Amino acid sequence: MPAILSEVEDRLSRAVRRRFGEGARVEHIEQATLGGSNRTLLFDLVNGGTRRRLVSREETFSGTTNPFLPPGLQYRLLAIVHAAGIPTPEPIFAYDSTDELGPGFVTAFVHGKTLPRRLLADDTHHKAILTALMDALARLHALDAGSVEFLAEYPESGDPIAAMRTRLDALDEPHPALEFGLRWLERHPTPARAKGLAHGDFRIGNFMVDGAVVTALLDWECSHLGSPAEDLGWLCTRSWRFGRLNLHAGGLATRDALLDAYCAQGGARIEADEVRWWEIYGLIRWGMYNVLQAYGHMQGRKSPAYAVCGRNVAMMEYDLMMTLKGAYD
Repeated sequence: MPAILSEVEDRLSRAVRRRFGEGARVEHIEQATLGGSNRTLLFDLVNGGTRRRLVSREETFSGTTNPFLPPGLQYRLLAIVHAAGIPTPEPIFAYDSTDELGPGFVTAFVHGKTLPRRLLADDTHHKAILTALMDALARLHALDAGSVEFLAEYPESGDPIAAMRTRLDALDEPHPALEFGLRWLERHPTPARAKGLAHGDFRIGNFMVDGAVVTALLDWECSHLGSPAEDLGWLCTRSWRFGRLNLHAGGLATRDALLDAYCAQGGARIEADEVRWWEIYGLIRWGMYNVLQAYGHMQGRKSPAYAVCGRNVAMMEYDLMMTLKGAYD
């Protein structure tokens, strides 16, 4: 076992004993991913005669440019959404300072697959998956915004264009294409809508799918109060179609099919032009995130994956310009 995992296993063991008793122990720990903002570890919690697979999520990015919801609030949000019956991993416990882990939290393990190209390779269940996703999203958007009022203090819960401009300015790196995109959004405002809970990263890769069943919505660190059209537009952003460019909804279906499915599951009727506005916003936002990851690499959080994000920015800028030109649908 790598030294870092051995050290984490010791700390995890102490953390679970604090919560489940001296007889509890950790086994079969493995690192699943090191994503843009979280380290994900899988482990077995053995307690008495029971064994349960759990997932540890630890924040790996911090600093003044960090746009993500703190893990403690992610955990609080996850508990609310899980209690509402929306498919999410069951929250088990949040880390505290005594654990010497995190900031982060532990959830139940959920079976399914997330890798976009594997999910999209077989279209047998795509229609059923789309229906299940829109059912979950419509119920998420229908939650009482007052129950997640703690999200209101985050910039993305206010003016989305101002929030994005603030994020880009904080990185102190010129990106005129992204600035041009923000100006276009300002000159072509989208209809005002009442704000509710927005997942914020609702896309292929953040859904756990088992056959035709959506078993969990993952990655809540971008959640905020926003328009329901934002989640739909993010899913349709060109970057998340994974080569199936004529199927706007994450390579699963067309934009029109997505909007019909969302409405059929109880969501508001949203027009295609409004979703396109959020797709353009999504390209700017994804460009900003790639700048952020490259910036983190240059500031000492060394990783080839994060370094590659610097190149990805140019791809986002190109797609943005072509979309604004009208060359892309």
